[in-house]
Amino acid sequence: MRYLPVLFLLICGCTRGADYDFIIRGGTIYDGTGTAPYIADVALIADTIAAVGNLADTRGAEEVNAEGLAVAPGFINMLSWATESLIIDGRSLSDLSQGVTLEVFGEGESNGPLNARMKEEMWDLFVAQVGSEEEAATLLGGRQIPWTTLDEYLSFLESEGVSTNVASLIGAATVRQHVIGEDDRAPTAEELVRMQDLVREAMAEGALGVGSSLIYVPGVFASTAELTALASAAGEFNGVYTSHLRSEGGRLLESVEELIQIARDAGVRGHIYHLKAAGRNNWHKMETVIERVNEVRSEGLEITADVYTYVAGATGLDAAMPPNVRAGGMMAWRARLQDPTVRARMETEMMTPSDDWENLMLEAGPENVMLIGFRNKALRQYMGMRLTEVADLRGTSVPAAAMDLVIEDTSRVGAVYFLMDESNVHLKLRQPWVAIDSDAASLAPEGVSLNNMVHPRAYGSFARLLAKYVREEQVLMLEEAVRRMTSLPASVLSIDRRGLIQRGYFGDIAVFDPSTIQDHATFEAPHQLATGMRYVFVNGTQVLNNGKHTGAMPGRVVRRSSSSSQ
Repeated sequence: MRYLPVLFLLICGCTRGADYDFIIRGGTIYDGTGTAPYIADVALIADTIAAVGNLADTRGAEEVNAEGLAVAPGFINMLSWATESLIIDGRSLSDLSQGVTLEVFGEGESNGPLNARMKEEMWDLFVAQVGSEEEAATLLGGRQIPWTTLDEYLSFLESEGVSTNVASLIGAATVRQHVIGEDDRAPTAEELVRMQDLVREAMAEGALGVGSSLIYVPGVFASTAELTALASAAGEFNGVYTSHLRSEGGRLLESVEELIQIARDAGVRGHIYHLKAAGRNNWHKMETVIERVNEVRSEGLEITADVYTYVAGATGLDAAMPPNVRAGGMMAWRARLQDPTVRARMETEMMTPSDDWENLMLEAGPENVMLIGFRNKALRQYMGMRLTEVADLRGTSVPAAAMDLVIEDTSRVGAVYFLMDESNVHLKLRQPWVAIDSDAASLAPEGVSLNNMVHPRAYGSFARLLAKYVREEQVLMLEEAVRRMTSLPASVLSIDRRGLIQRGYFGDIAVFDPSTIQDHATFEAPHQLATGMRYVFVNGTQVLNNGKHTGAMPGRVVRRSSSSSQ
């Protein structure tokens, strides 16, 4: 009988439960700080990183061998347009396949706050995107937009199921549209207070800041004073002011100064969306921009930026037309384009440089504008063609072709603009304050996504950084590239407990092979997933296993740190 206690202990020792829910064994840790990597194990309990180190004496309920692989915090997409694509397909496959675990929305527009008119317009746009009212009703749970505030929209995504986390700034253009509409006028004093209050309400619910986009209607109509007022309201909650600058071409330097002035006067951090010098005549300005940002940063003003890793941008044909013809929304714009007097004026204005508005078609050259997106199936024959080619086929001028396509498609018509210089991409990536974005939806190469072409950045911006600019061209060390996609954006956006491999942080983790990670999407064949990402965890749940989606949807709404509120 005296041997029974010993036998009991031996049995318990052999059958003890797991110490952790999951252990990632023996990977090379790039912890998000930018410091040298090290080899360690990472353990998860529930949604949290529970331990980092030598965990040889412990067991996980599940384990993966990460020897020879990089283990990094999940990547943060500083500028995502997955606002609708995640409703259609919550897997976020194109971004997840690159290690993205957080999608950040809000470049000028946000999916709230909405009024009744905005809800109707959003419903119509969503129906056009998915192809039928029946499909839209199935995805939204009824024949109307089921949310009103921005936080309600984000909570809708979470409740329906998404694989990545989601967060958003409140759009300055959305606030303007809510109160004023899409007219070209300044707000009254009372209207501006209402706009500020909408910003405050969103910030109180956890929005990350206020974002503007100043070449599109109605954001183009906002004055510096209006933007400063909105940024100040966000600043009351330690929010950031982000901006697609008023010009990325001829008035780039002046537009950077406007952002600096807004940030300084509002007392907030300032962030430049997809920093670029658009058009050959402006490429030389990037060095001046970098010098100016470094100067104000040395003075204590926190200015940052993000980029996508390509020399072409993508937007619509509205970026080739003056704001006054676009005022009032899609149907007013479309009606003007059918007016012979307006058309005659546009023939000249679209082909004449102007200091009054940003004309990306002229910055790129019409021969460098590639058409990629149409609602009208009959127009999809032009996908992948240059605007000049379509004009020749139709026997019209370039301005007439652009106007007619907008009329026939009742949309802004998706287009890629080849605008930038590769050496400037290198220059921007070398700046320690530059993060990474996709400026695109998160898609799967199937279903309705295949109806149109997209910019390859939707499938490759993050993987391209790691393959081309780290492994091949060595513009950045891997540990620094990881920092740019993790702790840097988390800091800019005031997000707690994400962006680092550290005990107590959320279990957002990307495990990849630095020697094989690769983007495959091209401008001609964009719908191709990146490869080399082995495992991805979101809030401690495995969503990518050996490069394959597990079907898990653990994504949550990420809100600005409440501890940052003033």
